[in-house]
Order: sequence, then C-alpha cells, then structure tokens
Amino acid sequence: MLIYLVAGARPNFMKIAPIVRALQAQSVLSFKIIHTGQHYDREMNDVFFEELGIPQPDVFMAAGGGSHAQQTAKIMVGFEELCVAERPAAVLVVGDVNSTLACSIVAKKLNIPVAHVEAGLRSGDMSMPEEINRLVTDSISDWFFATEPAAVEHLKREGKADSAVHYVGHVMVDNVLFQAEKLARADTSSFETAAFKATAQQNGGKYGVVTMHRPSNVDDPVMFARIAGALKEIANELPLIFPVHPRTRANIEKFGIDLGPNVTLAGPQAYMAFLNLWKDAAVVLTDSGGLQEETTALGVPCVTIRENTERPVTVEEGSNVLAGTDPEKILSEARKVLRGEGKQGRRPQLWDGKAAERIVEVLARELEQE
Repeated sequence: MLIYLVAGARPNFMKIAPIVRALQAQSVLSFKIIHTGQHYDREMNDVFFEELGIPQPDVFMAAGGGSHAQQTAKIMVGFEELCVAERPAAVLVVGDVNSTLACSIVAKKLNIPVAHVEAGLRSGDMSMPEEINRLVTDSISDWFFATEPAAVEHLKREGKADSAVHYVGHVMVDNVLFQAEKLARADTSSFETAAFKATAQQNGGKYGVVTMHRPSNVDDPVMFARIAGALKEIANELPLIFPVHPRTRANIEKFGIDLGPNVTLAGPQAYMAFLNLWKDAAVVLTDSGGLQEETTALGVPCVTIRENTERPVTVEEGSNVLAGTDPEKILSEARKVLRGEGKQGRRPQLWDGKAAERIVEVLARELEQE
C-alpha cells in the first residue's frame, strides 16, 4: 500500500524524515516522497538528505513562489496529476504550509484518505496564513496525529471522532534527538558559525541565538526597530548571533535597523550547522514555531517574540516563555535567563523520539482495515 509523503519547505523534511525511517523499518506500507517545490532552497542538496538519513524525493514538482493563491493553485494542479496517475492508498501531510493545504484538498476530492501530522495546533490568530492552512486541513483530514494535549482538545472541540485523533508525540522531536546524537559524533569545525561559537565559549562560554522572520515582526519598520532595540540591549550583556532570513535581511537594510556591534549577522544555516549553534546557547530569542518545540526538546531556554503561540505545551511544560513584542518584557525575560532564574521546563509526555513509529503503526492498522 503506497503512501505519498508531502513536503514543500525545508522544515517539512525535518518532520517527514523520522516517518521515512519508520516506514523503512516495516514491510506493510511503501512510500514516495513528493517535494512540491513550494520553497526553492539551495541548501536542500544531496548532503541535506544524507544528514536527515532519507532518500532524495521521488517527485519534484517545482511549484515555486508567487502569491498564496498562485502557489496553492500550481501545487493543486501538479499534485492532482500525480494522484490520478498512481492513486496512492493515502496522502500524509505535515505542518501548516500551503503545500499541506493544497495536497489535502486534492486528495480529499479524489476520495484518497488524508493523514495530518501536527494536527490540532491553533494560535487563534486568523491573520497568520498558517492558521488558515491548519484549520482547512483539519476540517477535511481523516486521521489526526497530535503533538500535545491542547491540540487533542481543539480537535475534539471541533467535532473530530475520538477514534480518528491520535496523540503520538512529535516527529520534530524525533528528528532533533536523532540529529543531536549524530552531531555528537560529527566534525563541526567546518560550520560557518563554528568560529563565533568557539570565540564566545572561550570568553566565558555564553552566547545567544536569534531568529526572526514573521511578517508581523519584520515587515513593520516601527515594530522591527522596537524589537531590535531590545536585542541590542541584550547583546550588551551577552553576544548574540542572528542567522538572517533573506526577507529579514532586506528589511534590516531597507528600514535602517541598528542591531549594534554585539549582534553577529550570519547567513541562513543548514540544519546540522544551526542545531550545533543553538543547542549550546544560553538563550534562544525567536518567533519561530518549530524552534519553540526543538528548544523544549533539548531543554534550552527560549524567549518567544510573539503575542501568541499555537504550541502552548512549550510554555506550560517546556523551556519556552512567551514574551510578546514589548521590548521591556523581552529584555526582562532574557535577563532572568542570564541570572539563572529562567524556566527549567521538562520534555512533554511522548516527546521521546518514537512518534513516527506510532504514526506508522496507526496508518498500517487503518489502511489494512480499509
């Protein structure tokens, strides 16, 4: 029985990698990796897939950019051709990108069952394109694989059958644990940020990592300048390194954002190089959803620069605090960490590196009954 595993952007591959490894370890289900090409990323080369321990995608659709509507439409047209030609037993989508939405709709209209991994996450913020993608995907999926208790509650409140909702843990955590173990045996000296890390560790051993890409934070010059002011002040007490998303870098230049001399700007990082950087950070300051979870998985203090999070377990149980976008609050939370008063947190239940095995077990059982 053939399953299509859909991925459209680099973080999606981190999520399907453990599922691929779990599928390779059994004999009931076969799979094909479908890369929609939603994001073209020069870092996604042979080495990228080798690092993840998975084969190259079976299909590359090259959907490319464009507006949300253009991109979604291109993916739908290309994916429909694939599904009609081969008719998989199921389509598995991950996360909340446009590819997730597009391929779910296509599969469902062809009466092909849909499995959504990372189902049930809700920020309540309808200005986020991801929130719309999550809601629509969950409204038509057949099987829901949830990462945390709040997601299960959302799905049940939305009327999903108990038998279709599975709390399995988190494939992103499977991946980060797998890669961290690999990294412990790897030579990291060639990573672009290795020199920064070595210098910071020689000077007392502490540094912080920043990532920012959300339009609400970086596309508004006033908001970006306020947040940058907080980062500049934190950097007076702790050297910061900021791997910069291309759009964020363009806005730094366009708005004349001043981060000061103690924030080192770096290029976008490959997965292992970035993991090597943030896993030993004193604090991570971010607006990324995935990084809130990954830092919780490894117990790294995280200050989230957003007013809401669709991943509340990272705040309720993990090492994440939601600081909002007020510079004073960001500064206050970062200083708590530096004084040793930050949250310790713990790894949530089932974030044990075996979520993918549970997903594959459920899918094999469900598809054998079809």
